[in-house]
Amino acid sequence: MRLIHAASFVLALLVSSAAAFAAEYQTEKDIPYREGDNLSDYEKERCKVDVYYPADEKGFATVVWFHGGGITGGSKSVPKELQGKGFAVVAVNYRLSPKVTAPAYIEDAAAAIAWTFKNIERYGGDPNKIFVSGYSAGGYLTGIVCLDKRWLAAHEIDADKLAGFAPLSGQMFTHFTIRAERGIGQNTPIIDDLAPAYYPRKETPPMLLVTGDRELDMLGRYEENAYLCRMMTGLGNKQVKLHEVGGFNHGTAVPPALQLLVEFVKKQTGAK
Repeated sequence: MRLIHAASFVLALLVSSAAAFAAEYQTEKDIPYREGDNLSDYEKERCKVDVYYPADEKGFATVVWFHGGGITGGSKSVPKELQGKGFAVVAVNYRLSPKVTAPAYIEDAAAAIAWTFKNIERYGGDPNKIFVSGYSAGGYLTGIVCLDKRWLAAHEIDADKLAGFAPLSGQMFTHFTIRAERGIGQNTPIIDDLAPAYYPRKETPPMLLVTGDRELDMLGRYEENAYLCRMMTGLGNKQVKLHEVGGFNHGTAVPPALQLLVEFVKKQTGAK
């Protein structure tokens, strides 16, 4: 487990900005990732992705990105910290509570990842270099879909074929919105089959966990991630790393967490 302090990110972010790729990028918006005659109007509205990718490039990595918002709000976008970094970003919309309840949004997350596996090559991406990440609620969706293999298995995809995944300040216990749907208070901890922490495994793709400062991030957020990390390392998993971004709260930790994600993708792909 690694504690990172605020000052160290100032220079890193400046260097990253100065070293941004010169490649041209294109964006295709509002591409449906679910098909079929039985889709609801709400699925047709929400189950779409934007694909931001380097034009005239081949074999690049891709980050499937899930927005935050407590599973009750938010919308897809490509964070500026992930733009121009040499990889594609598939920004995902998913259905929200209370219009739907669990596991609908988890199923959407898996469907969007599956769509990426099946389609990214036609944009020039390498299907063997797909990463999954998201912040807050998006971090929860990342954790549950990538650790509980049944969601991607429903699309005949092995979650271990991912190049890596990075839940950023995500709940690793059962999400508070799912608890609210069941009439359970936000501060009552639950670890059941909808909790990423229910599925520690010895063998996984590389996994990056990031939270803000344990005293400043949302209540219990660091501790949930630390629990999962400890369970996985206790099983002998050598692929998981936990970073606590000292001095940052849940909102201000976004830029440094994204910088860590960029470094993670570059390290796993051997990019500079």
